[in-house]
Formats: sequence, C-alpha cells, structure tokens
Amino acid sequence: MRHLDISTAKPWSVIGLGTWQFGSREWGYGTDYADGEAARIVARARELGITVFDTAEIYGFGRSERILGKALADSGGTDDVVVASKVFPVLPTAAIVEQRGVASAQRLGVRTIDLYQVHQPNPVVGDSTTMRGMQALRDVGVVDEVGVSNYTLKRWQRAEGAMGGRRILSNQVQFSLVSRAPMAEMLPWATRTGHVVMAYSPLAQGLLSGRYGADHRPTGGVRATNAMFLPENMAAAGPLLDLLRDVGSAHDASPAQIALAWLVHFPNVVAIPGASSVAQVESNAAAADIRLTDEQHSALTAAAEAFHPTTGMSAIPGLVRARR
Repeated sequence: MRHLDISTAKPWSVIGLGTWQFGSREWGYGTDYADGEAARIVARARELGITVFDTAEIYGFGRSERILGKALADSGGTDDVVVASKVFPVLPTAAIVEQRGVASAQRLGVRTIDLYQVHQPNPVVGDSTTMRGMQALRDVGVVDEVGVSNYTLKRWQRAEGAMGGRRILSNQVQFSLVSRAPMAEMLPWATRTGHVVMAYSPLAQGLLSGRYGADHRPTGGVRATNAMFLPENMAAAGPLLDLLRDVGSAHDASPAQIALAWLVHFPNVVAIPGASSVAQVESNAAAADIRLTDEQHSALTAAAEAFHPTTGMSAIPGLVRARR
C-alpha cells in the first residue's frame, strides 16, 4: 500500500475506505451487512494496509460511526489508523461543533478523531464561528486534524484563514474520471501547499466499475436516482468503459481498479471507495499498486472528457421514465 508524502501524525494510505454504507438504509444492503460483513471488511482493509477510514455522523444517524468504531476496536484499535468523521452543519456555530465533535468521538470510541470535517459549507453560518469550534476541539485533544467537504477552493482557503494560521488539511469532494472539477485549480493548489484532496464516489457509484451497461442498469438503492445510469448515459459512457477494460487488460486489472489507479496517479489524493464485500475491499486496495503510464493516464482523461452525460434538470424526464 502506498502512502501520501505529507506531514501527519499517522500515515495516510492512498486508498481509504468510505463507510456511508455502514448502517445506512439507502444502499439496501440489509442488517446482515451491518452486523457482520462491515466488520470483516474493516478487518481485511487493515490487513491490506488501508489506514484511512471515513465516516460521518449523518451516515445512518450515527450507526456508521458506531459500527466503524467497534470494528476498529475489535481488529486492533485505532493507534495506527486515521479515523475521519464529519459534522453535519445544520447550524454549525462554535458551541454546536464542539458538542457534535465530542458526540462523534464517543460513538467512535476514540479519545481523538484524527480528521474532523465540516460535511457541507453552510450558506448562512460563516466559517469563522465553525472554525472556532474546530479549533477548540483541537485545543483539548478531541480532534487532531481539521478538514472540510464539498467546499470550493476559495471557501477552503477562507476557512483556513479563519483558523488563525492552522491548516485545514483536507477537502473531501466528488472526484472521479467523470467528475474532474478538482483537477482545474483545487488539486494543483493542494499539491503545492501540502494539502489533501479526498475523492469520494471515486467510481461514480459503480458507473466506472464496468458492471453496468445500457441493458443492465441498477434498479435499487441510491443508484436508482443517479442520472448517470440512464440508458443514454450508459451508452455514451461506452468508449470510456471500453478503454478502462483495455488498460485493465494491460495491467491484469478490472475497470474499477484502473479508475482508482487513475485517481491516485495524482499526488496528494486519497480515494475513499466504499465496499460491499471483503472481495471488493481487496480489489480496491490492490489498485494502489497499479502504476499507469503517463500515456495511459492521458488517454483515460481524454476519453472521460469526450463523455457528455445528460444531468441536472435535463435528466429528470429520463429518471421519471426509469422509475415507471
């Protein structure tokens, strides 16, 4: 497992584990997953060298934190892993951030949350009061590093300014072959300054896995409302998926592994895919060892840029038809 070249108390693996699925009903995995498979996934991830485990208080309304915390405790504790969680910023004043941070630490069963993030930028409450709460949590040792999520680069920089010179280490954003906005400004800045971009939905909820096609689309869970899986979008994604398969053949790898390898080809990026099984976390971890050539990486980027899916308001009629 490769690690980021950054200054942190613990090593950050370039492939992490996202745990939105732990305890959440949106994915339709059932209670057996939460009660058994989730713990096996965490234990195997640790054996494979994954050190970054990401959750949030909103995932399953705290259940994800509890499941992850117990799984980490049962598989060796948290001294050698990065436990990351997020505060849901309904009213993220300093006092509420402090209260929610302590509550998350208790659910996780840790004294210190290695990375505590603001889940979403609040349109009304400014970052100055939110970051006062974050700084207070750092001062008493409840939080080690502070992060944000879904922030623009400018707001990330302004939020860091509100920390009085203390860094906001990371920004967790949607980043994949089909969501490349961070490449323009955010990633170059993070690379120059020693910050981290955490890529959530790195496989576009499975679009880049190669498991689906225009005639084989997901029908349940959160994917059922994802416009990327409309038949016209699946057909348009064909050339990109074919190239993922071709590059995968050269590396004896799956399309999903190549899509993850494309992400971690960039410096200062951690991809945090979820996993529905032990086999999937094994596949995800193996992607860290795939070294794409610059030519392969550029070809994948070009193929992704040629993919123009129907999204936003234009996708609503198709989603309605799909539901029917």
